Amino acid sequence: MTRRARIPNLGGATAYVLHRSHPATAPLMRQLGAIGLVAIEFWPELPAEALGADFCFFDADLGFDEQFPWKPGEAPMPLIAMIGSEAPGRIEWALAQGADSHLVKPVGNSGIYAALLIARRGFEARRALAAEVETLRSRVSERQTIVRAVVALSSGGVGEERGYGQLRALAMSWQVSIEEAARRIVELERGERREQPVAK
Repeated sequence: MTRRARIPNLGGATAYVLHRSHPATAPLMRQLGAIGLVAIEFWPELPAEALGADFCFFDADLGFDEQFPWKPGEAPMPLIAMIGSEAPGRIEWALAQGADSHLVKPVGNSGIYAALLIARRGFEARRALAAEVETLRSRVSERQTIVRAVVALSSGGVGEERGYGQLRALAMSWQVSIEEAARRIVELERGERREQPVAK
């Protein structure tokens, strides 16, 4: 039986609304306040303090990359696109920003709470996946370093098993992990290569 995720309490969260001043945003600001969020409107660019916000709503119709103090797709919070135009280029741009949810303009009183929850869940899932990918990349890199170190240690004809045994012994004597010992061996080998005189 799978455990259901609890619906988070959004009271006290901060939401930046990146949209030009317009009567159409009034229902959004009202509803965010009713949900318990502190909503702050900005246009045309987000200030640096927006990096600490819990959510960011942005106008997908008039938006541009330079509005954000981060690179496209690297937002530090859930993004919610406000879309009025269904032009493929505008939707593609909103997706490139990493929109986690969206609202159709003109924004009314309904759908905002759902958009917040969906955006938060999508953002957290994306971050968890990115962290997992980074961990896997790091493991692959560490394994490659271990292989390089074993090859360097077994270059005198002692064989890979003995080379790995030597690596383990060095790790134990240095009181470090095998990965750290492998990094040291690879660095030592690189240093020796640099110091070797170039044949004329």
